[in-house]
Amino acid sequence: MEERAVDGRVWNSRRDPHLTQREILDAAAKEFAEHGLDGARMDDIARGTNTSKRMIYYYFGSKENLYKAVLHENYLRIRSLETRLKLAELEPVDALKTLVRTTLGHYERHPDLARIVGVENLIMHGRIAESIEGFKKLNRSALDTLEDILRRGRESGAFRSGPDAPGALDVHQVLSALILNRASNRYTFRVAFDRDMLGRGQEKHIRSLIECTVLRLVLADPDGDA
Repeated sequence: MEERAVDGRVWNSRRDPHLTQREILDAAAKEFAEHGLDGARMDDIARGTNTSKRMIYYYFGSKENLYKAVLHENYLRIRSLETRLKLAELEPVDALKTLVRTTLGHYERHPDLARIVGVENLIMHGRIAESIEGFKKLNRSALDTLEDILRRGRESGAFRSGPDAPGALDVHQVLSALILNRASNRYTFRVAFDRDMLGRGQEKHIRSLIECTVLRLVLADPDGDA
């Protein structure tokens, strides 16, 4: 295969550009999660990939555009994952359990993506998310999925109904808060209480805690066997 030198390093000119961009996004997620947009360094991102800083600029144009792409990719991944679960084929309680467990697993495997959400909220105040075209439409599927689960659960009698019953947005807010809290508050919680919310050895208990909390929010008989 043909090779060429870029910034003093040798690269395969036939390398899959999609694979290259994937590596860049993964390396950038770690850097932005650690240092935020302003503190992140493109040189450090390049060192975490099989490409050069010049090629990163070629693909993404600027550091802010790269951060925007990482943030967008985070939401694309989780929404695509939810769609692939085929929850409409499961009984409502099982569907909700599967959704909770899958979302927990996703952010356990990719804690940097959870921290990126924290960066966007605490530092950027949602500015970059607001600039992503179709951001609301992209995330609407999360509510559509939950609305279908809740509707079927109420019709079957498994879930609470009536004016005080939680809606899809309520359930999504609680689930998101519990899951993202594990990444955003991990270190201070560990220092204060000796519990690492993403550490090995406690994950089974914490997963169960979050799952039970979400289920009790919606179950018609939260003390019964779900």
